[in-house]
Amino acid sequence: MRCFLAAGRFLVLIMLLSGLSGLIPALAQSAADSVETPPPPKRELRGMWVATVANIDWPNQRGEAPEQYRREYRRLLDAGQRAGLNAVFVQIRPASDAFYKSDLEPWSKWLTGVQGKAPADGDDPLPFLITEAHRRGMEFHAWFNPYRATMDSVTRRLAATHPYRKHPEWFLRYSGQLLYNPGLPAVRNHITRVILDVVRRYDIDAVHFDDYFYPYPEAGQVFHDEAAFRDFNPDSLKKVADWRRQNVNILIHDLHDSIQSAKRWVKFGISPFGVWMNKSKDFPQGSDTRAGQPSYSNLYADTRLWLEKGWIDYVVPQLYWSTNFRLCPYPVLVDWWAKNHFDRHLYIGHGTYRMLESTRSDTTWRNPRELPRQIRTNRATDGEAIGSVFFSAKSVLTNPLHTTDSLRQDLFRYPALVPTMPWKDATPPLPVANLTLRRLSHYVTLNWQSGPPAADGDAATYYVLYRFEPTEASTPNDPRHILALPRPAPGFPATYVDTTAVPGQAYAYYVTAVDRLHNESRPMRVITTGQQPAELAIGQAPGGARPAAPAVATQPAPATPRPTIRLNAPADKPEASTQFSKIKIKEKPAKKKGFFARLFGGG
Repeated sequence: MRCFLAAGRFLVLIMLLSGLSGLIPALAQSAADSVETPPPPKRELRGMWVATVANIDWPNQRGEAPEQYRREYRRLLDAGQRAGLNAVFVQIRPASDAFYKSDLEPWSKWLTGVQGKAPADGDDPLPFLITEAHRRGMEFHAWFNPYRATMDSVTRRLAATHPYRKHPEWFLRYSGQLLYNPGLPAVRNHITRVILDVVRRYDIDAVHFDDYFYPYPEAGQVFHDEAAFRDFNPDSLKKVADWRRQNVNILIHDLHDSIQSAKRWVKFGISPFGVWMNKSKDFPQGSDTRAGQPSYSNLYADTRLWLEKGWIDYVVPQLYWSTNFRLCPYPVLVDWWAKNHFDRHLYIGHGTYRMLESTRSDTTWRNPRELPRQIRTNRATDGEAIGSVFFSAKSVLTNPLHTTDSLRQDLFRYPALVPTMPWKDATPPLPVANLTLRRLSHYVTLNWQSGPPAADGDAATYYVLYRFEPTEASTPNDPRHILALPRPAPGFPATYVDTTAVPGQAYAYYVTAVDRLHNESRPMRVITTGQQPAELAIGQAPGGARPAAPAVATQPAPATPRPTIRLNAPADKPEASTQFSKIKIKEKPAKKKGFFARLFGGG
């Protein structure tokens, strides 16, 4: 590097002396253009939290008609989709209440206006919430608050079906709220039952907890769980703090095993307070921070242990501080979590709501460069921090400081697949079947079907469609070559119409199948030469022969059309009326197997 810089300075000096200084900007631009920009990550979780408590994000008001809250939800998801997100975390149980039909807990007042009152027309919102997320290629993480029972201590407004009515002994009052007592085995059983009820009855992708375990300590307040400490302490632990951590550990461990037994593909993740423990408190394993309420000591949530034991599949620490915040700097905490997630997934929770505040404590959030800087910090961890989740959805929708535009146009410009979890499922689906290509003028229409189920019984959930030009390396790791992520209805064939294909240009299209846990199959490939007005080609594994098609009359191609996805639809009318006959085209054998083929297999 030093030699290169010295040579550059010498060249500039000569050019100045020769009166050629006007060429320097052009040469500098040429040198910059010659440096290859690394591709963005192909796998990265990108999500947002949709908070329902107190109607923070959704619904906008209590007691709305189903068509109104559905319209508002679609608007949130559309904003997330435009921003490039692939996951949504929806709070479906904010305070021992439900945004779904439940025989165990009452309907939420933040949905219908009155706790226990059902939505109009017997509507159950949860299937709709899940389906709309899946249609947009987003995972649906069902967000539960495990221990909070009310946001106030006024019990007379609780519905007749609220658990407090039958088991008041399960609850404690603290800081103006009613909370479940985590030290009671009956409480843990009830929480587990509530969550498994959702896991079994609804098509969720994950169970998600936030940071509320034992309550945040407040001055002058005491959490009176002395009786439970006395009566339900089978290991005779001497310290209340150790006993409280054990209570939460038992819930997390048992819930992990129960979810895995009920549906092996459902993930379990936690979003803890951003600091596990401060190193400054004589805790050498902690981070170099000075947080006031570390989760290990104050909330009795030992997230690091859960990761080490494999009791959770992912962690989303709430790093809501900026890069320059003195007590808890963002880069310091990202580095700590990157070294302490024990090969489970690490996503980072970003405090994007702070851009909507007039905060004086952390003014860096007023800088529109702060959020992009944080995401780049994540990506610089060499694959340790593999995702971002934004609190909350409102900050994605309202586009503060134009940061949502920044995501859409730059950092999240290209699609990303959710990272795989090999400890849950490492078996890819089988390749697609009956891949065909028809080309007529500027239209390239691809059709394919799902292959049979894989050895583990999984079939394709969605597909990845890549496109390469003859001069481009066919690597599967560069998302800039992904045309689309089609997700047809289960059991139906998929159709994609590429209207951006340039007339006369040859292309290689690769199609892979992806299962529920985002394992990707070996590809099927189909090639169009672009030399005939009309072509028909049959797909096969990379390295095989390439059947093509003869010429037919076509219409002139319009200029630069946009691509469209057509699922479960018939061919375009011009193509449907055209008869194709296949011919063989001789080609030279490949000299060397391409990177795509080496990675996925094939000749």
